[in-house]
Amino acid sequence: MDNTYQSLSHCRWDCKYQVVFVPKRRRKVLYGELRKQLGPIFHELARQKECQIIEGHLMVDAVHICIAIPPKFAVSSLIGFLKGKSAIALARRQGKERNYTGEHFWARGYAVSTVGFKEEQIRRYIREQEGADGEGRV
Repeated sequence: MDNTYQSLSHCRWDCKYQVVFVPKRRRKVLYGELRKQLGPIFHELARQKECQIIEGHLMVDAVHICIAIPPKFAVSSLIGFLKGKSAIALARRQGKERNYTGEHFWARGYAVSTVGFKEEQIRRYIREQEGADGEGRV
């Protein structure tokens, strides 16, 4: 295995996801100062969950993130954490006392896709395992 893999105590992993989510009613709120504040907030929250934001872009009405998530975390729970805690952090930085209670900053859903190897790379890896393991094919 090459250096693209990360390690946990009992596994080697490379789990990357492309995630897109939007503000409630696709409000064009990710302008100016708010936009500058969100980047560091997302990076800090990801670090708290042992994740790494590889690439990210804040559009006027959407957030696009490529994130590496360890296999011990569910993608849905991590995205819920990022959206919830970032809304609270933004509310506190804007001087709100109630942290968007009764109102929502982010829309409920999100889009996610895995960022994986090309199929040919996987097939080649599987074929090369025969020589590495010294055993037959399955």
